[in-house]
Amino acid sequence: MKKIVVFILIILFTGVFWGTGFTQQNYMNIKIDNKIFKIVLEDNKTVKTLTQKLPITLEMSDLNNNEKYCYLNFTLPTDSKSVKSIKKGDVMLFGNSCLVIFYKSFTTSYSYTKIGHIENPADIETISDKKSIEVSFNNK
Repeated sequence: MKKIVVFILIILFTGVFWGTGFTQQNYMNIKIDNKIFKIVLEDNKTVKTLTQKLPITLEMSDLNNNEKYCYLNFTLPTDSKSVKSIKKGDVMLFGNSCLVIFYKSFTTSYSYTKIGHIENPADIETISDKKSIEVSFNNK
């Protein structure tokens, strides 16, 4: 029993020390219409660069009745891949400067760099009835 406890502590310590593993989760908050949503972030260069630019507030426009988007005034590193399907709550980068929040699920042939996913996206569809929304992105 003592060996198991020591082993678990080593795993947890390693995760804390290296910033990975079971003990750390990267999050970002976004505010839409005075409602806070938590985004679980991907671990990539795009996210690291974007989080260094925070806080930012963007005016995001509707496109195709399934997403809100905004072209940033800066570029981000990309690792674009064909995602095949979009899930409600996905946050992605199209190209190297177009930030997108999806409020409906659907299939796609487009390629994106994954930023993250809104943790509880049930209420995100409320943004669909507006042509544009103001979104504030903040560190935790």
